[in-house]
Amino acid sequence: MTVKPLRRTILLSIAAYNLVGWSIPAAWADSSSRTATAIRNVVVIFQENVSFDHYFGTYPRAVNPRGQPRFRAADDTPTVNGLTGALLLQNPNSMQPFRLDRSQAVTCDQDHDYLHEQQAMNHGLMDKFVEFTEHVDPSCDDGIGRGLVMGYYDGNTVTAMWNYAQHFAMSDNFYNTVFGPSTPGALNLIAGQTHPASVVRPPITTSDVIDDTIIGDPRPGYDDCVSAANGTVSMGGRNVGDLLNDRGVTWGWFQGGFAPTDRNPDGTAICGSTHVNIGGATVTDYIPHHEPFQYYASTFNPHHLPPSSVDMIGQTDQANHQYDLADFWSAVENGNMPQVSYLKAAAYQDGHPGYSDPLDEQQFLVETLNRLQQRPEWRHTAVFIAYDDSDGWYDHAMPPIVSQSQTSRDGLTGNGMCGATPQAFGGRCGYGPRLPLLLVSPWARKNFVDHATTDQSSLLRFIEDNWHLGRLENSSDALAGSVKGMFDFDDGPRRDRLILDPSTGLVVRRD
Repeated sequence: MTVKPLRRTILLSIAAYNLVGWSIPAAWADSSSRTATAIRNVVVIFQENVSFDHYFGTYPRAVNPRGQPRFRAADDTPTVNGLTGALLLQNPNSMQPFRLDRSQAVTCDQDHDYLHEQQAMNHGLMDKFVEFTEHVDPSCDDGIGRGLVMGYYDGNTVTAMWNYAQHFAMSDNFYNTVFGPSTPGALNLIAGQTHPASVVRPPITTSDVIDDTIIGDPRPGYDDCVSAANGTVSMGGRNVGDLLNDRGVTWGWFQGGFAPTDRNPDGTAICGSTHVNIGGATVTDYIPHHEPFQYYASTFNPHHLPPSSVDMIGQTDQANHQYDLADFWSAVENGNMPQVSYLKAAAYQDGHPGYSDPLDEQQFLVETLNRLQQRPEWRHTAVFIAYDDSDGWYDHAMPPIVSQSQTSRDGLTGNGMCGATPQAFGGRCGYGPRLPLLLVSPWARKNFVDHATTDQSSLLRFIEDNWHLGRLENSSDALAGSVKGMFDFDDGPRRDRLILDPSTGLVVRRD
């Protein structure tokens, strides 16, 4: 038997084990590399502040104005739970949804407060977004005025995202684990938990922490690059990094701007790198409250120390698995791509309205995926593109409420109420708003829309299951739906690659 047929036989055997029981014989790999699926490397690209309808509301139909990138969907493209019919023409909100043009990529940040997002949903009627989650700011509303929160983009602006959805898999039923802004989303991604939180440095208000639960954006207690004016908190319990370390799986969080530009006389880090976005604004690259592992004593790197060598990236040393984004590519080119990698763009490319935008974000996503697809590791890699919160942008889908809460910062079903069932602690009302989720992988189903109910901690659960890590205590991972439906472990991996233009998002080639 030649090597090539033998390899195919092994891959088919792996697929068979995936279908039956998610296990692979121990003799095939050591404990750190043995996986429950054919996926050997998971990359989570964690972006900022987009609701599903804001990017995919009219998918797969784009207006295609002259002079803009044209999007034409394949004839067999499945439908999504998007904005159609009465939702577009007779929407129950006080303003109607409307298309944001490619020329309007730079917009204001909206209100994505834990309470205000609940109030916008108004007992499930989904009709108070203009009143509760819109930030009215004439300096950045592009002359639109009232109703900006109802705006959405289509395939002429978020062209790459729509093309990835055409060629790979997406979900139209993926949710914020809880309501609220960036920090809860980031913590739920890695721990499925926003409790217990302890104040490290005041001031901390109930808009940030209530019932010892993080509901806002308090800064991490273990980070030199947090301004002295900010209150800070720490998290108790464990996160996925602890589980990965227990199992000997290589991993890292890689964030743009994490590497210090200088140090103070006492050795503390200064994070001063910046970039200019397409709107001409200078943006600081590193945002501390977007780095969830810095909230935990077990996984922090407070002084932003570099890895001791390129060979140690992904393993435990002075960097403690917290790195600059450039370190990811150093490891990849060195042949030691971590088995689990979280990628966080520099702020100007993370998609967050107010300082980033869909076009700067597209540049980052496409350049990252084009480069990954050229690597030999690509054959066994899964890349998830996910988001931390909705930014308050309108989305018409009422989430299933799997976790209730009764605090002064709740208001989904009445003042101080997110349901009426008492919980062990408050501040965990969720699921929150619906968010985009894409899977880009040779093992992804092609042009597929997954309708299974999932949330941010579903990505945590996939990593836990794939490396046999077990579960975290008091985590939403135990309830999280599975993203396995987005994969095709029966007929994969596909050999073709999708190379896009970073500026337009259009297909350059399939090879």
